[in-house]
Amino acid sequence: MKICVTGGCGFIGSCYVRKHLELYPDDTIVNIDVLTYAGNPKNLSMIEKDQRYRFAKIDIADSSRIDELFKENQFDYVVNFAAESHVDRSIKNPSLFLRTNAMGTLALLDAAKNTGVRRYLQVSTDEVYGSLPPEGAFRETTPLAPRSPYSASKASADHLVMAYHETYGMDTVITRCSNNYGSFQFPEKMLPLMTINALQDKELPVYGDGLQRREWLFVEDHCNAIELALHQGKSGNVYNIGGENEKENIEVIRMILSILGKPESLIRHVTDRLGHDKRYSIDSSKIRRELGWYPQTTFEVGIERTVRWYVENQPWWKEIVSGDYLNYYKSMYENR
Repeated sequence: MKICVTGGCGFIGSCYVRKHLELYPDDTIVNIDVLTYAGNPKNLSMIEKDQRYRFAKIDIADSSRIDELFKENQFDYVVNFAAESHVDRSIKNPSLFLRTNAMGTLALLDAAKNTGVRRYLQVSTDEVYGSLPPEGAFRETTPLAPRSPYSASKASADHLVMAYHETYGMDTVITRCSNNYGSFQFPEKMLPLMTINALQDKELPVYGDGLQRREWLFVEDHCNAIELALHQGKSGNVYNIGGENEKENIEVIRMILSILGKPESLIRHVTDRLGHDKRYSIDSSKIRRELGWYPQTTFEVGIERTVRWYVENQPWWKEIVSGDYLNYYKSMYENR
């Protein structure tokens, strides 16, 4: 099989590429990634010379180049990870998120439809559902109610995927996951940001009171679920993927400090994010019932492994944080 993976140099995409080639040694993967700030080819340095792997530096919203690549390769499957994904950045530049997440998805869908791709899988997020009250969980039937430019752009993409299934009869599947964590995650996300700051004895900026609740999913468990949905999921269906846990942000940050032996005095509360959702929780019973998927990694084990990875791989993140990233975060938090 020939698989098109978009955003394969990012955090989740690179984990998927590595795992897929390990599970399916006879498959080939073409990785489309424009290499924005969060796309790092070093995430796949261990397979860059593998004959089953090819990299194509293309913007997924460039429909002419996408069409050309799809005609050249005649892909069997498409797995779309490519996305602008940081909520803070979407607040500053909504149009960029709409272009990549919605128009880019449209370009991929058209190319897939026109070249007879067997199945198109869209990797989405629980943030398209909006915010939850203190009780309950998101189900696949929960109406979409995005509350940030990022989640609105992802909801737009999901609607396009569903429309192509209904209108053109395309074989499509959508997965919606809770917050991912693990190795190779870009340092702007909460877990690596807090870990890296703590390692350098810098302040840990916590939005508001830190009582926002999130459900956490180890990235390798997420990729296992995507494989099942790609090969066994029902056409036209949505599958929620969650880690079966909820943690307050402040609780997670304290766990990181405890693992590193750092004091809680490093915590600094800052003005809350605009439109910050208070709680996410996912009901994953459908993918468990239909496809037999269950998360294999508890949060306690996963966060220990994740923090230790950043401790043991400091050259990887130091190269990243030495650039504009630090100035971006410094200005963002100082201006709140």
